[in-house]
Amino acid sequence: MKKTKIDIPFLISILILVIGGYLIFRSASLGLLSKQSVKYAGVAFNQTVYGLLLGSIACFITSKIDYKIYRKYAFFIFIGSVVLTLLVFAPGIGFSHGGANRWVRLGTLSFQPSEFLKIGFVIFLSAWMASIKDRVQTFKYGFLPFFILLFITGVVLLLQPDTDTFFITVFAGIAIYLSSGGKWKYLLLIGLCGIIGIGLLVYSRPYVKSRIQTFINPAENSLGSGYQIQQSLIAIGSGGVFGRGFGQSIQKFNVLPEPIGDSIFAVASEEFGFVGATSIILVFIFFTVRGLKIASRTVDSFGRLMTVGIVIMISSQAFVNIGAMVGVIPLSGITLPFISHGGTALFMTLAEVGIILNISKSSKKN
Repeated sequence: MKKTKIDIPFLISILILVIGGYLIFRSASLGLLSKQSVKYAGVAFNQTVYGLLLGSIACFITSKIDYKIYRKYAFFIFIGSVVLTLLVFAPGIGFSHGGANRWVRLGTLSFQPSEFLKIGFVIFLSAWMASIKDRVQTFKYGFLPFFILLFITGVVLLLQPDTDTFFITVFAGIAIYLSSGGKWKYLLLIGLCGIIGIGLLVYSRPYVKSRIQTFINPAENSLGSGYQIQQSLIAIGSGGVFGRGFGQSIQKFNVLPEPIGDSIFAVASEEFGFVGATSIILVFIFFTVRGLKIASRTVDSFGRLMTVGIVIMISSQAFVNIGAMVGVIPLSGITLPFISHGGTALFMTLAEVGIILNISKSSKKN
């Protein structure tokens, strides 16, 4: 017997992340208000209107659209997302910030097209793997197309450069490939390419080398490359068990870099303490487990693979961000889904979980 309603526990986890995340963002953004009130107004508007409001509408719409339609247009969705992302290099349309070409401006609207590329990659890879069925275990039909698709996506992202988004895409791609029945032994080639690629990045991009050196010895340059992780750990540690209280973070004022961006978990930890920080992690774990459970119940292979891809894409980004803030992995600069500033990111994340909610309607009951 099929479900006719969306998965309520998964929906609850989304609501907790969205509502709680918005409150954390508003508190963290007070640090920006104290320094740049004009910029604060723009940031708050983008997060509230483009991210929360339009994102919620997008989530509602995608939860109503039959997910199988994405399979029909998967190739065009992927090509469209690639072309859209390449616009970051178009004069007069793309613009750079912090040395990276990751944004597109159309009139008064600016957004990060790599967010569209991530879901375009997941949809097309899921559609391909579902279409080849048992041949996924072969090199010619399974691994080679996967590798080519990953290579194309990687070139587009690394040229910007957007190394962090590419790694998240790799995680999602590997999850889809393995879930479709792909062989582990072929992944050794990706591992080898990854080692070579990281070596080239360390050699060609000083900021990557600096991140690794800072991870190995964060105290070596506490006023330079190690400053963010040092201040993040101070913020997390000063929160104690129950935190300073909502809105009471000290580090977000002129001390902690990017308090509304990749450092927002540190702000939340300072205000809500160990209990609050652990709660955030537990909600993300529940979100991941419940999402994968929806995937396991889905008979349709395309829906199952797309659910796995979206869930791993979101959850891996969350745990990479949190891991970097607590110092267990190198700083990545990647933001925390549902919580960090980024109207495009929040909009797309909500649209993506809406797709999973639609898939959950057709998954089997226990």
